[in-house]
Formats: sequence, C-alpha cells, structure tokens
Amino acid sequence: MSVLKVGIVGATGYGGLELIRFLHNHKAVEQIELFTSSEEGVIFSSKFGHLVQIADTPLQKIDYEALEKYDVVFTSTPSGVTSELLPPLVGKGPKLIDLSGDFRLKDPTSYETWYGKKAAPLDIIQQSVYGLTEWNAENVQQAALIANPGCYPTAVLLSVLPLIKERLIDPSFLIIDAKSGISGAGNKPSQTTHFSEANENFSIYKTNSHQHIPEIEQAISMFADVQTTITFNTHLVPMTRGILSTSYAPIMPGATEEQLISCLKNTYDKHPFVRIVTDVNSLGINRVKGSNYCDIFVKVDSRTNRATIVGVIDNLVKGAAGQAIQNMNVQFDLPQTTGLDVVPFFI
Repeated sequence: MSVLKVGIVGATGYGGLELIRFLHNHKAVEQIELFTSSEEGVIFSSKFGHLVQIADTPLQKIDYEALEKYDVVFTSTPSGVTSELLPPLVGKGPKLIDLSGDFRLKDPTSYETWYGKKAAPLDIIQQSVYGLTEWNAENVQQAALIANPGCYPTAVLLSVLPLIKERLIDPSFLIIDAKSGISGAGNKPSQTTHFSEANENFSIYKTNSHQHIPEIEQAISMFADVQTTITFNTHLVPMTRGILSTSYAPIMPGATEEQLISCLKNTYDKHPFVRIVTDVNSLGINRVKGSNYCDIFVKVDSRTNRATIVGVIDNLVKGAAGQAIQNMNVQFDLPQTTGLDVVPFFI
C-alpha cells in the first residue's frame, strides 16, 4: 500500500476539519501537514480543542516548494482562492484535490457570472477533472487536478443521473428542492447563520440563483448526454449537518416505479457508498450523518406520472471531505472505502 504525505490548505474550515478526522485514521497516510495564509505558527489544536494530542502541529505558511514534495494537496478554501493558488502547482508533483468551486465549471464566463469572481486560467480549467467518483473514476484516476463536486450537486446528481441517462424521467421539467444544515455556509458567522436568526427558523436563499445550478446542468450534459435547464432552490434548516434534495420530474411514457428502482440499484450495485432505500421511514439525514454514504429513494405518483427522487448526504463528508478522500483513494489504486468505512452517527 502507498505511504502518502498529505498537505491541507484551508484546514481551519469545516471541510478541512473533516479531512483531518478521516485522514488521521487512513492507513495509507503517513504524514499530514496543515497550511495557512494568515495564522503561521499557531498550534492547530489550540484552535480546536477536540484535536489536542491528535493535531498538536503548527500551521505552516503556504510554500510552493514545500507543497511540491507532497503526494496529495487538498485545498478547502472559499471560492476565488484556489483559482490563483493552484495553477503554479499543476503538474509539479502532488495530486491536487480542490474542494472549492473554482475548477468545476468548464466555461470561465459561466463561473464569473454565477460566482462573481475572476475565473482560473482556461488551460488549468480544461485540465481539471470533475470528481463525482461514482461516475468519473476512470478520469479521476489519471487526473493531476480534481474539482471536487459541490455538496448540493453531489446529492442531486447521484440520485437523478441514472434515471436521466436511461431516459426514465424527463429532465426538461426537472425541479429540485434542496435543504441543508448550517455548516454548509462555512464557519464564518453571518446574519443568516447567526443562532438567533437560524434557530427555530426555516428559510429559502439564493432563489433561482444558486451557483450550483450550472454545475448540475453541466454534469447532466457530461454524464447523461442531455442538455437541460433546471429549477433549483435551496433552503437553510436549523441543524448542523446534512443535505436532503428532493427532485421532481415526469416519468417517460411506459416507465414504471419498479424500473426506476431497478435502474438505481443496477447503477450503484458495485459502489459501496450509495445505498438505495425502498422504505421511506428508513430515509433521513441522521441515517448518513458523519459518513460518506448517499442514500437514494424514489417514488412514482401514479396520479401525476411524476417521480419524486430523494438524495441524502452529509454535506461535510460525501459532499466535501469524504468524496475528496474517495477520489484520492481512486488516484492511488486504493479501495474506495479506505479511511472512510465508518458507521453513521445516527444520533
């Protein structure tokens, strides 16, 4: 088994903390070093008490010569940072796995429109590989730079892609209603995520304007060979972790609920982190919390001939750090479950 040296840029965010949690027990990882742009020398565990005697290591200044010596560099930063940070490292040695949105969209103009920031250089964007592991493992294995999918797109795409690809649902009328815990907004407090604002509340945000819309549409085109536009809206739920996406689409003439379920089961039969749930009472965020699982449920309404398709993930794990490590495992010919084979928290 490979013995890997890993660097993490942006370790102080929630995604970075989850990378540390899983990589600490990853049997192929020998060394984990943490890099910062602003807190050089600070002992990491002094910021996060749960890591005392686990990560009593100083944060290091970002140094390109140092980073080139690692086998893998994870970047868990806000969007707009890695578009400038990573290009000098591409092809220089380490595998690069970016958890931000800077390399997901292949059209720089689309990125600048939806994110409101300057896009990365086009040649670097073109080299990046979209890291939806279950659908793109072959390309992930050869990639120098992986664009880890967004948390919402992960839940949505895993649940609807098989049904679109097999022409069982009509994506031209696809409506997606997604809900996330507050950790999806990161660890910088804001008016919306302030306890007094979020507690005992349930709100919609970025109505018809979420930056994950073009990412989902691009992936549907990439993996299912279908051009479509979607209606996608997001809601904030007063809980820490988890995403539940509910997608609605008409079923194609002649399609049945049994065919939809069979399609999902056949697609993910050999994928360890996707579970097809047939009892809605066994579906919920606390069934995947803290784990890299994605649970999927589908039900057809015979009155309307529409399918209701549900995808459930932990936004910090399958939607971020867990999928990033899953991609690392693919790159180094390790079982995808290495370091990730954990039981969900449940309570």
